[in-house]
Formats: sequence, structure tokens, C-alpha cells
Amino acid sequence: MSKSISMQRIGHFATGIAFVAVGIAGAYDAHAAVSHKKASSNSTAATAAAATSAPQAGLPPGVIARVDGVPITQGQLDTAVKLSRAPDTPALRAQLKSQLIARELFRQAAEKAHYESRPAVQAEIDQIKTTVITQAWLQDQLRPVQVSDADVKAQYDKVVASLGDTEYKPRVIATRDADTAQKVLDQLRKGADFAQLARQYSQGPNAAQGGELGWISFKTPIEAGKTQNWPQPLAEALVKLPQGGVTSAPVRVDGTYWIVRVDDRRATQIPTFDQSKDMLRKQLEQVARTKAAAELVLGLTKQAHIEQ
Repeated sequence: MSKSISMQRIGHFATGIAFVAVGIAGAYDAHAAVSHKKASSNSTAATAAAATSAPQAGLPPGVIARVDGVPITQGQLDTAVKLSRAPDTPALRAQLKSQLIARELFRQAAEKAHYESRPAVQAEIDQIKTTVITQAWLQDQLRPVQVSDADVKAQYDKVVASLGDTEYKPRVIATRDADTAQKVLDQLRKGADFAQLARQYSQGPNAAQGGELGWISFKTPIEAGKTQNWPQPLAEALVKLPQGGVTSAPVRVDGTYWIVRVDDRRATQIPTFDQSKDMLRKQLEQVARTKAAAELVLGLTKQAHIEQ
């Protein structure tokens, strides 16, 4: 049998620095295409050179272009190629080179118009600077976590032992107030589509996907602390439902009102350890990183004087 261990997804703790490459060179590329067409009647060699990332004569080593004296370097292009995650081809490099030139044209135009002195721009620059510095520091403090094979196997055994004989494929709608939850239930009783109502009203997980969740299994009767990170009242409501069944009343958990439907149910399918070990290792690494981050915050909090 194929295996599907269902567990609540652990919240992510991001320590990486993201760089988003945007395609801002449409206008520049259009202009370059026109210039390329005109130049082709005069010099085939010049046209070929313009279509690649090779530096032109007169540019210093490592520089592939200059925009009003500002260099665009080979290193910048190499980084853009890497971040694109696309196959490294001459066509890609030509396109990214055009984007780098366009970005520099935009930067210079904004600088000439003194956009850097605008309060909103300054606030954004300060925020980005703070984020970059903070993430770099966190990367140094939160070292990569090593999870042993024994730890992964122990986690596998723990998860398998927590599974019941039946697993469920649920959908949920979560609202912040009882009136909205009751409105949803009334519409469901009139034959409204659960997934559509989830997209319209739910503030819970996977609302955009109609509230659909992964397969989940619990040992029954439900015991505290053995509900795969589901709130116990939701787990108790779920296991009582037949296939296609919906909770007759909202289930309240910490001020949120949940409506649960069972799309399907089946005998629990347990995957092999080899099928699960990579996923389990990543989850354990994430748990360790989250714990390390919490300890770091606690230590800094003890050293700081915080007023709020």
C-alpha cells in the first residue's frame, strides 16, 4: 500500500535572504529589438554582439555594459542567471543583461528625480536594510541542524503508533464569529457547495482550496495529546462523521468556530520508513530550528529592558 502519514504542518521560520528578480525590461527589450533590426542592415557582426552578454570593445574586464558611466558587471549577470533557476543559455543571458540595463536606467531616472528623499521611499529602504541585517545575523546564530537517523526512525515509530484504523479526508470552514458560522450552516442545509462557501467565508487553513485538508488519522477513543496537533474538539467531531457528513453545529475552539466535513474515509494506509524518512527529517529539522529561535528570543529578552 502507498503510505500517507498526515501531520499538521509546522510553521516555517525563515532565515534566508530572498532576492526577487523582476522582468522590468519589456520597454528596453522592445527598443533593443528595433535597434537590432536597423543595425542588421549595416553590420551583422555588431548585431550578433549586441544579442549576447559578451562585453563590447573598450569595456574593462568583468564589465558587460555601462549605462551613463555606471558599470553592469559579469558578476551581476552571473547572479541573475543563478537566481532565475533557468537553464544557462546565451538567450537567457541576453535577456537578463537587458533587464539589468533597464533596471539601471530606471534607477538613474529615479535618482535624478530625487525619489530617494521621499519619506515613503526612505521608510521602505530602512525596512529593507533592517531585514537584511537581521536575517544575516540570524543565519550566523542559527546553525544548520543535524538530525540523526535514530531520531528520524523514532519519530516514524511515534507517528505510526498514533494512527488509528481509519483515516479521514476533511474539509473545514473556520469563522471568527458564531453568526457567520450559523449562516454558513444554513446555506449548507439548503444544498450550497461546501468548497465554495469555504472560499467565500473561511478564515481557516486552505480556504482558497475550498478548505480541503490532507488525510488524517487518530486512535479512538480520542485522547488528549494524541490528535496529530489537531484541536481535540475538532478531532472528536471528525471521527463521529460518516463519509460526506458535516458537523451539525459549529465546533468552537479558542474563539474560532469550525465547520467540518468528511469528504472521504478509508482504512489507514501506512507508508514504509523509506518512503517517509526524508519528510520526517525535514520536519524534525524545522522543529529544532524553531526551538533554537525561541531559545534565542528568550535569551535576548532576558538581557533587554522591554517596555510595552
